[in-house]
Amino acid sequence: MSDTQPLVHVQEASKIYAMGKAIVHALSGVSLRINSGDALAIMGPSGSGKSTLMHLIGCMDRPTSGDVLVQGASVKNTRDKKLARLRSNTIGFVFQSFNLIPRISALANVMLPMTFGDKIPKSRQAQRAKDLLARVGLSHRMKHKPNELSGGERQRVSIARALANDPLMILADEPTGNLDTKTGAEILSIFEQLHGEGRTLVVVTHDPAVASHMKKTIQMVDGKIVNGGAV
Repeated sequence: MSDTQPLVHVQEASKIYAMGKAIVHALSGVSLRINSGDALAIMGPSGSGKSTLMHLIGCMDRPTSGDVLVQGASVKNTRDKKLARLRSNTIGFVFQSFNLIPRISALANVMLPMTFGDKIPKSRQAQRAKDLLARVGLSHRMKHKPNELSGGERQRVSIARALANDPLMILADEPTGNLDTKTGAEILSIFEQLHGEGRTLVVVTHDPAVASHMKKTIQMVDGKIVNGGAV
């Protein structure tokens, strides 16, 4: 275990949801360190808590008990506005369902995080979005709307959007889940390039083939890490 401060430090984090009269223990005392430059796969069956853990790591939710520190900042105790800024500047998200805004172009989708963040000057945003789309091979498709793109192209736009604010870490939730094998392999190749440049990757997946592209893997069952937690 490194003595230096990890990029993300999950400290005995638990998450409880009330669903009607039922109480769901989505996470139970999870601890995890993610260091800068890690490439980590979080694996587990449906309901294992892997997506809940990703939401905590991504500053999209707060633990019921314990804490998550992102660059030393407490997710549990940081005010909403400051937490949103931390999320915007530090983390890029890639989702299975792409989560692109259908009524605007690929270029506008990639620019959107920059308009909400404070990292990229307004005068540079359009050119940065064009450069990112070129990087993922979509220079010729930047004016197209999501419904005019294939699934693989939409995921490439999603990756470009995730890179918009030059984040330290990319969180990907089943990034190849809606793609065929060949297209999924192309997306994983982009992730490997990003990791090779020093970007931290955290990929939530149930697919061992996807996990094999990461350097480390943890297994989750019933809200707990059962294998590989000492990272």
